[in-house]
Amino acid sequence: MATRNDFCNCFAARQAARALTRSYERHLAPAGLTSSQFSILVAVEDRPGIGMRELADEMVMDRTSLVRALKPLQRDGFIAVAASAEDTRQNVYVLTPAGLAKSAQAGELWAQAQAEFVSKFGGESAAEAAREAFHRMGQMG
Repeated sequence: MATRNDFCNCFAARQAARALTRSYERHLAPAGLTSSQFSILVAVEDRPGIGMRELADEMVMDRTSLVRALKPLQRDGFIAVAASAEDTRQNVYVLTPAGLAKSAQAGELWAQAQAEFVSKFGGESAAEAAREAFHRMGQMG
């Protein structure tokens, strides 16, 4: 007998997100990073000098949650914070040399997680369609 959760988009998305997060975190564990921490490192590496608001938007996180997520990355010396050159009241973020090294190490593990996802999901075209759907869901805001 079907239940409401069988038809609930939110339930299905959260269930899939938990399973996907578990898989990526299993792969990233040797680097000592969570999937969220790795995503933040990549976002900062791809956009050095990114501001808090832009980073929060990219991560689809509120600023309070992002500050909590940034603290261990700053404490461990992977991300540095500085005042923006355009507006000294605003902070910007960059990867440190240790952060670049950690991102490279974790990037190899992430590639393994990506390959596993593609394989289990039915090939590259199916995985690409899923990514596009995930991005659309992230923009629903």
